[in-house]
Amino acid sequence: MSAQPSSPMGAPLVLFNSFTREAAPFTPIDPAMVRMYSCGPTVYSFAHLGNLRAYVFTDTLRRVMEYKGYNVTHVINITDVGHLTSDADSGDDKMEAAAKKTGKSIWDIAAFYTDAFKQDIHRLNIKDPSRWSVATEHVDDMIHYAEKIAPEHCYTLDSGLYFDVSTLPEYGKLAGAATHDATPVESRIDPVDGKRHPQDFAIWRASPKDEQRQMEWDSPWGKGAPGWHLECSVMSMKYLGEQFDIHTGGIDHREIHHCNEIAQNQAFTGSTKTGANYWMHNNFLVDRDGKMSKSKGGFSTLQSVIDRGIHPLAYRLFCISAHYRSELEFSGDNVAAALTRLKRLVMGVSALRDRAEGTIWQTYDRTALEAGLPAAAIDALTRFDAAIADDLMLPRALPLVEEVLSMKKISVDDRLRAIASMDLVLGLNLMTINRAGLRVRPADAQITEDEINAILDQRKQARADKDYAESDRLRDALAAKGVEVMDGDPLGWDWALHLG
Repeated sequence: MSAQPSSPMGAPLVLFNSFTREAAPFTPIDPAMVRMYSCGPTVYSFAHLGNLRAYVFTDTLRRVMEYKGYNVTHVINITDVGHLTSDADSGDDKMEAAAKKTGKSIWDIAAFYTDAFKQDIHRLNIKDPSRWSVATEHVDDMIHYAEKIAPEHCYTLDSGLYFDVSTLPEYGKLAGAATHDATPVESRIDPVDGKRHPQDFAIWRASPKDEQRQMEWDSPWGKGAPGWHLECSVMSMKYLGEQFDIHTGGIDHREIHHCNEIAQNQAFTGSTKTGANYWMHNNFLVDRDGKMSKSKGGFSTLQSVIDRGIHPLAYRLFCISAHYRSELEFSGDNVAAALTRLKRLVMGVSALRDRAEGTIWQTYDRTALEAGLPAAAIDALTRFDAAIADDLMLPRALPLVEEVLSMKKISVDDRLRAIASMDLVLGLNLMTINRAGLRVRPADAQITEDEINAILDQRKQARADKDYAESDRLRDALAAKGVEVMDGDPLGWDWALHLG
Protein backbone atom coordinates (compact mmCIF):
# COMPACT_ATOMS: atom_id res chain seq x y z
CA MET A 1 0.00 0.00 0.00
CA SER A 2 1.34 3.45 -0.88
CA ALA A 3 1.59 6.49 1.35
CA GLN A 4 -1.81 7.76 2.43
CA PRO A 5 -3.27 11.25 2.84
CA SER A 6 -3.58 12.70 6.34
CA SER A 7 -7.40 12.43 6.31
CA PRO A 8 -8.94 8.94 6.44
CA MET A 9 -11.43 7.44 4.01
CA GLY A 10 -15.01 8.19 5.03
CA ALA A 11 -15.97 9.67 8.38
CA PRO A 12 -13.19 11.26 10.49
CA LEU A 13 -11.86 8.80 13.03
CA VAL A 14 -12.43 9.75 16.66
CA LEU A 15 -10.72 7.81 19.48
CA PHE A 16 -10.99 8.00 23.26
CA ASN A 17 -7.66 8.91 24.84
CA SER A 18 -7.23 7.59 28.38
CA PHE A 19 -4.56 10.21 29.04
CA THR A 20 -6.91 13.15 28.47
CA ARG A 21 -10.13 11.27 29.35
CA GLU A 22 -11.63 12.67 26.16
CA ALA A 23 -12.52 11.46 22.69
CA ALA A 24 -10.59 13.35 20.03
CA PRO A 25 -10.12 13.22 16.25
CA PHE A 26 -7.23 10.94 15.35
CA THR A 27 -4.35 12.58 13.51
CA PRO A 28 -1.28 10.42 12.88
CA ILE A 29 2.18 11.82 13.49
CA ASP A 30 3.21 10.56 10.05
CA PRO A 31 0.30 10.57 7.58
CA ALA A 32 1.91 7.67 5.72
CA MET A 33 2.24 5.31 8.68
CA VAL A 34 0.34 4.82 11.94
CA ARG A 35 2.66 3.46 14.64
CA MET A 36 1.06 1.38 17.38
CA TYR A 37 2.35 -0.59 20.37
CA SER A 38 0.39 -3.16 22.38
CA CYS A 39 1.37 -4.68 25.71
CA GLY A 40 1.78 -8.37 25.03
CA PRO A 41 1.40 -11.50 27.15
CA THR A 42 3.60 -12.77 29.95
CA VAL A 43 4.25 -16.27 28.66
CA TYR A 44 4.17 -18.30 31.88
CA SER A 45 0.73 -19.85 31.29
CA PHE A 46 -2.12 -19.97 28.77
CA ALA A 47 -3.77 -16.63 28.07
CA HIS A 48 -7.16 -16.40 29.76
CA LEU A 49 -10.24 -15.06 28.00
CA GLY A 50 -9.88 -11.65 29.64
CA ASN A 51 -6.37 -11.32 28.19
CA LEU A 52 -7.64 -12.28 24.76
CA ARG A 53 -10.34 -9.61 24.79
CA ALA A 54 -7.49 -7.07 24.76
CA TYR A 55 -6.09 -8.52 21.54
CA VAL A 56 -9.49 -8.68 19.83
CA PHE A 57 -9.81 -4.98 20.68
CA THR A 58 -6.33 -4.16 19.40
CA ASP A 59 -6.93 -6.15 16.21
CA THR A 60 -10.20 -4.32 15.66
CA LEU A 61 -8.43 -0.98 16.10
CA ARG A 62 -5.79 -1.99 13.58
CA ARG A 63 -8.41 -3.22 11.11
CA VAL A 64 -10.30 0.06 11.42
CA MET A 65 -7.08 1.97 10.75
CA GLU A 66 -6.42 -0.08 7.63
CA TYR A 67 -10.08 0.20 6.55
CA LYS A 68 -9.76 3.97 6.82
CA GLY A 69 -6.76 3.84 4.47
CA TYR A 70 -3.79 4.00 6.82
CA ASN A 71 -0.69 1.83 6.76
CA VAL A 72 0.03 0.46 10.23
CA THR A 73 3.23 -0.61 11.94
CA HIS A 74 2.17 -2.64 14.95
CA VAL A 75 4.48 -4.00 17.66
CA ILE A 76 3.45 -6.51 20.35
CA ASN A 77 5.96 -7.53 23.00
CA ILE A 78 6.44 -10.98 24.50
CA THR A 79 7.26 -10.75 28.22
CA ASP A 80 9.51 -13.66 29.09
CA VAL A 81 11.27 -11.97 32.03
CA GLY A 82 10.67 -9.27 34.61
CA HIS A 83 6.93 -9.52 35.34
CA LEU A 84 6.37 -10.21 39.02
CA THR A 85 3.34 -11.97 40.47
CA SER A 86 2.18 -8.49 41.46
CA ASP A 87 1.98 -5.81 38.77
CA ALA A 88 3.98 -3.61 41.14
CA ASP A 89 7.21 -4.71 42.84
CA SER A 90 6.30 -7.69 44.95
CA GLY A 91 6.33 -11.45 44.64
CA ASP A 92 8.36 -13.72 42.41
CA ASP A 93 9.04 -13.33 38.75
CA LYS A 94 6.10 -15.08 37.05
CA MET A 95 8.46 -16.98 34.77
CA GLU A 96 10.71 -18.12 37.64
CA ALA A 97 7.64 -19.19 39.63
CA ALA A 98 6.33 -21.26 36.69
CA ALA A 99 9.73 -22.91 36.30
CA LYS A 100 9.86 -23.90 39.98
CA LYS A 101 6.33 -25.26 39.83
CA THR A 102 6.84 -27.38 36.71
CA GLY A 103 10.50 -28.31 36.98
CA LYS A 104 11.06 -27.08 33.42
CA SER A 105 13.45 -24.39 32.25
CA ILE A 106 12.17 -20.86 31.84
CA TRP A 107 13.23 -20.94 28.22
CA ASP A 108 11.12 -24.03 27.53
CA ILE A 109 8.14 -22.53 29.34
CA ALA A 110 8.46 -19.27 27.40
CA ALA A 111 8.69 -21.08 24.04
CA PHE A 112 5.69 -23.32 24.80
CA TYR A 113 3.34 -20.57 25.97
CA THR A 114 4.45 -18.14 23.27
CA ASP A 115 3.42 -20.72 20.68
CA ALA A 116 0.15 -21.34 22.56
CA PHE A 117 -0.63 -17.61 22.60
CA LYS A 118 0.06 -17.26 18.89
CA GLN A 119 -2.21 -20.23 18.21
CA ASP A 120 -4.98 -18.53 20.18
CA ILE A 121 -4.74 -15.29 18.24
CA HIS A 122 -4.75 -17.15 14.93
CA ARG A 123 -7.89 -19.03 16.02
CA LEU A 124 -9.49 -15.66 16.72
CA ASN A 125 -8.44 -14.38 13.28
CA ILE A 126 -6.24 -11.72 14.90
CA LYS A 127 -3.56 -10.44 12.55
CA ASP A 128 0.07 -10.98 13.45
CA PRO A 129 1.77 -7.71 14.40
CA SER A 130 4.39 -6.17 12.18
CA ARG A 131 6.91 -7.26 14.82
CA TRP A 132 6.91 -9.57 17.81
CA SER A 133 9.38 -8.03 20.25
CA VAL A 134 10.79 -10.47 22.84
CA ALA A 135 12.00 -9.01 26.14
CA THR A 136 15.03 -11.25 26.62
CA GLU A 137 16.36 -10.24 23.20
CA HIS A 138 16.55 -6.59 24.34
CA VAL A 139 18.23 -6.74 27.75
CA ASP A 140 21.31 -4.85 26.55
CA ASP A 141 19.02 -2.10 25.23
CA MET A 142 17.29 -1.99 28.63
CA ILE A 143 20.60 -1.64 30.48
CA HIS A 144 21.70 1.25 28.24
CA TYR A 145 18.30 2.93 28.68
CA ALA A 146 18.50 2.56 32.47
CA GLU A 147 22.05 3.95 32.51
CA LYS A 148 20.77 7.14 30.88
CA ILE A 149 17.90 7.77 33.30
CA ALA A 150 19.60 6.56 36.49
CA PRO A 151 21.67 9.65 37.43
CA GLU A 152 18.71 12.03 37.71
CA HIS A 153 15.78 9.73 38.37
CA CYS A 154 16.88 6.55 40.14
CA TYR A 155 18.51 5.28 43.34
CA THR A 156 19.97 1.94 44.32
CA LEU A 157 19.03 -0.47 47.08
CA ASP A 158 20.31 -3.93 47.84
CA SER A 159 17.28 -5.22 45.92
CA GLY A 160 18.06 -3.24 42.78
CA LEU A 161 17.68 0.07 40.94
CA TYR A 162 14.50 2.03 41.63
CA PHE A 163 12.81 4.94 39.87
CA ASP A 164 12.06 7.88 42.15
CA VAL A 165 8.64 9.11 41.01
CA SER A 166 9.06 12.42 42.90
CA THR A 167 11.51 13.49 40.17
CA LEU A 168 8.55 13.91 37.81
CA PRO A 169 5.89 16.35 39.08
CA GLU A 170 3.14 14.88 36.91
CA TYR A 171 3.82 11.22 37.68
CA GLY A 172 0.59 9.21 37.53
CA LYS A 173 -1.38 11.65 35.40
CA LEU A 174 -2.61 8.79 33.19
CA ALA A 175 -4.30 7.19 36.21
CA GLY A 176 -6.03 10.52 36.75
CA ALA A 177 -9.60 9.88 37.82
CA ALA A 178 -9.05 6.14 37.78
CA THR A 179 -8.77 5.98 41.55
CA HIS A 180 -11.11 8.75 42.67
CA ASP A 181 -13.73 6.21 43.74
CA ALA A 182 -11.40 3.30 44.49
CA THR A 183 -8.55 2.30 46.74
CA PRO A 184 -5.54 4.58 46.10
CA VAL A 185 -2.94 2.98 43.87
CA GLU A 186 -0.12 3.26 46.41
CA SER A 187 -2.06 1.26 48.99
CA ARG A 188 -2.12 -1.69 46.61
CA ILE A 189 1.67 -1.73 46.18
CA ASP A 190 3.47 -3.93 48.66
CA PRO A 191 6.30 -2.10 50.47
CA VAL A 192 9.92 -2.78 49.60
CA ASP A 193 12.54 -2.05 52.26
CA GLY A 194 14.28 1.23 51.53
CA LYS A 195 11.92 2.60 48.91
CA ARG A 196 11.57 6.36 49.21
CA HIS A 197 7.94 6.44 48.09
CA PRO A 198 5.33 3.67 47.80
CA GLN A 199 4.94 4.27 44.04
CA ASP A 200 8.67 4.01 43.27
CA PHE A 201 9.25 1.03 41.00
CA ALA A 202 12.05 -1.30 39.99
CA ILE A 203 14.11 -0.55 36.91
CA TRP A 204 16.55 -3.39 37.63
CA ARG A 205 16.00 -6.19 40.14
CA ALA A 206 19.19 -7.52 41.70
CA SER A 207 19.42 -11.28 42.19
CA PRO A 208 19.43 -12.32 45.85
CA LYS A 209 22.97 -13.03 47.04
CA ASP A 210 22.09 -16.61 48.00
CA GLU A 211 20.10 -17.43 44.87
CA GLN A 212 20.88 -17.92 41.20
CA ARG A 213 18.03 -17.17 38.85
CA GLN A 214 17.56 -19.01 35.57
CA MET A 215 17.40 -15.63 33.84
CA GLU A 216 19.92 -13.05 35.01
CA TRP A 217 22.41 -10.68 33.41
CA ASP A 218 25.38 -8.57 34.52
CA SER A 219 24.65 -4.87 34.90
CA PRO A 220 26.09 -1.76 36.62
CA TRP A 221 23.69 -2.54 39.50
CA GLY A 222 24.76 -6.13 39.90
CA LYS A 223 23.64 -9.41 38.44
CA GLY A 224 19.89 -9.50 37.99
CA ALA A 225 17.02 -8.88 35.59
CA PRO A 226 15.15 -5.86 34.22
CA GLY A 227 11.91 -4.62 35.72
CA TRP A 228 8.72 -5.36 33.79
CA HIS A 229 7.85 -1.71 33.13
CA LEU A 230 11.24 -1.02 31.55
CA GLU A 231 10.86 -3.43 28.66
CA CYS A 232 7.84 -1.73 27.07
CA SER A 233 9.46 1.70 27.13
CA VAL A 234 12.63 0.33 25.57
CA MET A 235 11.05 -1.79 22.85
CA SER A 236 8.33 0.68 21.86
CA MET A 237 10.89 3.47 21.55
CA LYS A 238 13.36 1.27 19.66
CA TYR A 239 10.88 0.26 16.95
CA LEU A 240 8.40 3.16 16.88
CA GLY A 241 10.36 6.22 18.00
CA GLU A 242 10.31 8.44 21.08
CA GLN A 243 6.73 9.51 20.36
CA PHE A 244 4.38 7.30 18.34
CA ASP A 245 0.66 7.26 17.71
CA ILE A 246 -1.13 4.72 19.91
CA HIS A 247 -0.34 2.53 22.91
CA THR A 248 -2.95 -0.09 23.85
CA GLY A 249 -3.49 -2.40 26.80
CA GLY A 250 -6.04 -3.66 29.27
CA ILE A 251 -7.53 -1.18 31.71
CA ASP A 252 -5.64 -2.91 34.53
CA HIS A 253 -2.43 -1.43 33.05
CA ARG A 254 -3.70 2.14 33.27
CA GLU A 255 -2.96 2.82 36.93
CA ILE A 256 0.51 1.34 37.42
CA HIS A 257 2.24 -0.22 34.42
CA HIS A 258 1.48 2.50 31.89
CA CYS A 259 2.06 5.29 34.42
CA ASN A 260 5.52 3.81 34.98
CA GLU A 261 6.17 3.54 31.26
CA ILE A 262 5.31 7.20 30.83
CA ALA A 263 7.62 8.17 33.70
CA GLN A 264 10.50 6.27 32.09
CA ASN A 265 9.78 7.83 28.69
CA GLN A 266 9.78 11.34 30.11
CA ALA A 267 12.96 10.72 32.05
CA PHE A 268 14.71 9.31 28.98
CA THR A 269 13.70 12.14 26.62
CA GLY A 270 13.97 14.91 29.21
CA SER A 271 10.60 16.17 28.07
CA THR A 272 6.87 15.84 28.68
CA LYS A 273 6.55 13.27 25.89
CA THR A 274 4.50 10.34 27.14
CA GLY A 275 5.61 7.89 24.44
CA ALA A 276 2.25 7.82 22.64
CA ASN A 277 -0.23 10.47 21.55
CA TYR A 278 -3.17 8.18 22.36
CA TRP A 279 -3.34 5.74 25.27
CA MET A 280 -6.23 3.32 24.72
CA HIS A 281 -7.53 0.69 27.14
CA ASN A 282 -10.15 -2.02 26.86
CA ASN A 283 -12.30 -2.79 29.89
CA PHE A 284 -12.52 -6.03 31.85
CA LEU A 285 -14.16 -9.27 30.88
CA VAL A 286 -16.15 -10.18 33.98
CA ASP A 287 -18.17 -13.07 35.27
CA ARG A 288 -20.80 -12.78 37.98
CA ASP A 289 -18.11 -13.04 40.64
CA GLY A 290 -15.93 -10.26 39.25
CA LYS A 291 -12.98 -9.93 36.88
CA MET A 292 -12.32 -12.99 34.72
CA SER A 293 -9.04 -14.67 35.59
CA LYS A 294 -7.26 -17.99 35.31
CA SER A 295 -8.18 -18.90 38.87
CA LYS A 296 -11.89 -18.84 38.13
CA GLY A 297 -11.86 -22.24 36.43
CA GLY A 298 -14.60 -23.30 34.01
CA PHE A 299 -14.46 -21.12 30.93
CA SER A 300 -11.02 -19.66 31.55
CA THR A 301 -9.13 -20.09 28.27
CA LEU A 302 -10.02 -20.14 24.59
CA GLN A 303 -9.40 -23.88 24.56
CA SER A 304 -12.00 -24.31 27.31
CA VAL A 305 -14.53 -22.65 24.98
CA ILE A 306 -13.49 -24.86 22.06
CA ASP A 307 -13.66 -27.97 24.25
CA ARG A 308 -17.35 -27.24 24.73
CA GLY A 309 -18.01 -27.27 21.02
CA ILE A 310 -18.00 -23.50 20.46
CA HIS A 311 -16.09 -22.09 17.51
CA PRO A 312 -13.46 -19.49 18.54
CA LEU A 313 -14.90 -16.93 16.12
CA ALA A 314 -18.03 -16.96 18.30
CA TYR A 315 -15.84 -15.55 21.08
CA ARG A 316 -14.53 -12.88 18.70
CA LEU A 317 -18.12 -11.96 17.80
CA PHE A 318 -19.02 -11.95 21.49
CA CYS A 319 -16.20 -9.45 22.17
CA ILE A 320 -17.04 -7.04 19.35
CA SER A 321 -20.73 -7.13 20.24
CA ALA A 322 -19.88 -4.83 23.16
CA HIS A 323 -17.96 -1.57 23.09
CA TYR A 324 -14.33 -2.06 24.06
CA ARG A 325 -14.56 0.48 26.92
CA SER A 326 -17.53 -1.29 28.52
CA GLU A 327 -17.27 -4.18 30.93
CA LEU A 328 -18.35 -7.38 29.20
CA GLU A 329 -20.06 -10.12 31.20
CA PHE A 330 -19.01 -13.61 30.20
CA SER A 331 -21.19 -16.67 30.61
CA GLY A 332 -21.71 -19.91 28.75
CA ASP A 333 -25.14 -18.66 27.68
CA ASN A 334 -23.75 -15.38 26.36
CA VAL A 335 -21.07 -16.99 24.23
CA ALA A 336 -23.58 -19.61 23.01
CA ALA A 337 -25.86 -16.75 21.92
CA ALA A 338 -22.92 -15.28 20.00
CA LEU A 339 -22.44 -18.64 18.29
CA THR A 340 -26.10 -18.67 17.24
CA ARG A 341 -25.72 -15.17 15.80
CA LEU A 342 -22.58 -16.23 13.97
CA LYS A 343 -24.38 -19.26 12.55
CA ARG A 344 -27.10 -16.99 11.15
CA LEU A 345 -24.53 -14.73 9.54
CA VAL A 346 -22.54 -17.64 8.10
CA MET A 347 -25.63 -19.36 6.70
CA GLY A 348 -26.91 -16.11 5.17
CA VAL A 349 -23.60 -15.27 3.52
CA SER A 350 -23.03 -18.89 2.40
CA ALA A 351 -26.41 -18.85 0.67
CA LEU A 352 -25.39 -15.70 -1.20
CA ARG A 353 -22.02 -17.18 -2.14
CA ASP A 354 -23.74 -20.22 -3.63
CA ARG A 355 -25.77 -17.91 -5.91
CA ALA A 356 -23.03 -15.42 -6.79
CA GLU A 357 -22.11 -14.84 -10.42
CA GLY A 358 -18.99 -12.68 -10.06
CA THR A 359 -15.86 -12.87 -7.91
CA ILE A 360 -15.14 -9.24 -6.98
CA TRP A 361 -16.41 -9.93 -3.47
CA GLN A 362 -13.44 -12.26 -2.96
CA THR A 363 -10.95 -9.38 -2.89
CA TYR A 364 -9.66 -7.77 0.30
CA ASP A 365 -9.49 -4.24 -1.09
CA ARG A 366 -12.13 -1.85 0.24
CA THR A 367 -12.08 0.48 -2.77
CA ALA A 368 -12.63 -2.38 -5.22
CA LEU A 369 -15.35 -3.93 -3.08
CA GLU A 370 -17.37 -0.70 -2.80
CA ALA A 371 -16.92 0.68 -6.34
CA GLY A 372 -20.23 1.09 -8.17
CA LEU A 373 -22.47 -0.33 -5.45
CA PRO A 374 -26.13 0.75 -5.49
CA ALA A 375 -27.37 3.53 -3.22
CA ALA A 376 -28.91 1.23 -0.59
CA ALA A 377 -25.63 -0.63 -0.09
CA ILE A 378 -23.62 2.60 -0.03
CA ASP A 379 -25.99 4.02 2.58
CA ALA A 380 -25.46 0.98 4.81
CA LEU A 381 -21.69 1.19 4.35
CA THR A 382 -21.73 4.91 5.16
CA ARG A 383 -23.52 4.18 8.44
CA PHE A 384 -21.12 1.32 9.13
CA ASP A 385 -18.15 3.62 8.54
CA ALA A 386 -19.65 6.29 10.79
CA ALA A 387 -20.13 3.75 13.59
CA ILE A 388 -16.60 2.39 13.54
CA ALA A 389 -15.18 5.92 13.20
CA ASP A 390 -16.98 6.84 16.43
CA ASP A 391 -14.40 5.31 18.79
CA LEU A 392 -14.87 1.82 17.31
CA MET A 393 -18.60 1.58 17.98
CA LEU A 394 -18.85 -2.02 16.73
CA PRO A 395 -22.16 -2.78 18.50
CA ARG A 396 -23.77 -0.16 16.24
CA ALA A 397 -21.98 -1.45 13.16
CA LEU A 398 -22.73 -5.18 13.50
CA PRO A 399 -26.51 -5.03 12.80
CA LEU A 400 -25.76 -3.43 9.44
CA VAL A 401 -24.37 -6.76 8.21
CA GLU A 402 -27.74 -8.37 8.90
CA GLU A 403 -29.46 -5.40 7.28
CA VAL A 404 -27.48 -5.85 4.06
CA LEU A 405 -28.16 -9.59 4.09
CA SER A 406 -31.89 -8.85 3.98
CA MET A 407 -31.72 -6.36 1.08
CA LYS A 408 -33.67 -8.38 -1.49
CA LYS A 409 -33.83 -5.48 -3.98
CA ILE A 410 -30.10 -5.44 -4.68
CA SER A 411 -28.17 -8.20 -6.36
CA VAL A 412 -26.52 -11.13 -4.62
CA ASP A 413 -23.07 -10.00 -5.76
CA ASP A 414 -23.62 -6.44 -4.53
CA ARG A 415 -24.72 -7.69 -1.12
CA LEU A 416 -21.64 -9.89 -0.94
CA ARG A 417 -19.36 -7.00 -1.84
CA ALA A 418 -20.86 -4.78 0.86
CA ILE A 419 -20.61 -7.51 3.52
CA ALA A 420 -17.06 -8.38 2.44
CA SER A 421 -16.12 -4.73 2.96
CA MET A 422 -17.61 -4.76 6.45
CA ASP A 423 -15.86 -8.00 7.31
CA LEU A 424 -12.50 -6.35 6.67
CA VAL A 425 -13.17 -4.71 10.06
CA LEU A 426 -15.18 -7.44 11.77
CA GLY A 427 -12.69 -10.21 10.99
CA LEU A 428 -15.31 -12.99 11.11
CA ASN A 429 -14.15 -14.72 7.91
CA LEU A 430 -17.67 -14.47 6.50
CA MET A 431 -16.42 -14.77 2.95
CA THR A 432 -14.72 -18.12 3.51
CA ILE A 433 -16.20 -20.00 6.46
CA ASN A 434 -19.21 -22.27 5.98
CA ARG A 435 -21.67 -24.13 8.13
CA ALA A 436 -19.52 -27.27 8.41
CA GLY A 437 -16.51 -25.14 9.33
CA LEU A 438 -18.33 -23.77 12.37
CA ARG A 439 -18.81 -27.21 13.86
CA VAL A 440 -16.34 -27.91 16.66
CA ARG A 441 -16.00 -31.30 18.28
CA PRO A 442 -16.25 -31.06 22.09
CA ALA A 443 -13.35 -32.59 23.97
CA ASP A 444 -15.49 -35.34 25.50
CA ALA A 445 -17.47 -36.22 22.38
CA GLN A 446 -18.03 -39.97 22.05
CA ILE A 447 -18.92 -39.95 18.38
CA THR A 448 -17.41 -38.65 15.13
CA GLU A 449 -19.08 -36.34 12.63
CA ASP A 450 -19.15 -39.10 10.01
CA GLU A 451 -20.91 -41.41 12.47
CA ILE A 452 -23.45 -38.69 13.26
CA ASN A 453 -24.23 -38.09 9.60
CA ALA A 454 -24.59 -41.83 8.95
CA ILE A 455 -27.13 -42.18 11.77
CA LEU A 456 -28.97 -39.06 10.59
CA ASP A 457 -29.25 -40.60 7.11
CA GLN A 458 -30.77 -43.71 8.70
CA ARG A 459 -33.17 -41.51 10.65
CA LYS A 460 -34.25 -39.60 7.56
CA GLN A 461 -35.02 -42.87 5.87
CA ALA A 462 -36.98 -44.06 8.90
CA ARG A 463 -39.04 -40.88 8.87
CA ALA A 464 -39.61 -41.23 5.14
CA ASP A 465 -40.85 -44.78 5.82
CA LYS A 466 -43.03 -43.39 8.65
CA ASP A 467 -41.20 -45.64 11.08
CA TYR A 468 -41.36 -43.10 13.88
CA ALA A 469 -40.37 -45.57 16.57
CA GLU A 470 -37.07 -46.21 14.76
CA SER A 471 -36.66 -42.46 14.20
CA ASP A 472 -37.08 -41.81 17.93
CA ARG A 473 -34.71 -44.63 18.80
CA LEU A 474 -31.99 -43.19 16.58
CA ARG A 475 -32.57 -39.70 18.00
CA ASP A 476 -32.24 -41.05 21.55
CA ALA A 477 -29.09 -42.98 20.61
CA LEU A 478 -27.54 -39.76 19.37
CA ALA A 479 -28.66 -37.87 22.49
CA ALA A 480 -26.93 -40.47 24.65
CA LYS A 481 -23.65 -39.52 22.94
CA GLY A 482 -24.18 -35.77 23.42
CA VAL A 483 -25.74 -35.06 19.99
CA GLU A 484 -28.85 -32.89 19.91
CA VAL A 485 -30.95 -33.54 16.80
CA MET A 486 -32.39 -30.14 15.96
CA ASP A 487 -35.72 -30.98 14.32
CA GLY A 488 -37.52 -27.82 13.33
CA ASP A 489 -34.54 -25.58 14.09
CA PRO A 490 -35.19 -22.31 12.21
CA LEU A 491 -31.50 -22.21 11.32
CA GLY A 492 -31.76 -25.67 9.76
CA TRP A 493 -28.61 -26.66 11.65
CA ASP A 494 -29.64 -30.39 11.82
CA TRP A 495 -27.59 -31.25 14.90
CA ALA A 496 -25.24 -29.95 17.56
CA LEU A 497 -22.74 -31.60 19.88
CA HIS A 498 -22.89 -30.68 23.55
CA LEU A 499 -20.60 -31.32 26.49
CA GLY A 500 -21.92 -34.04 28.75
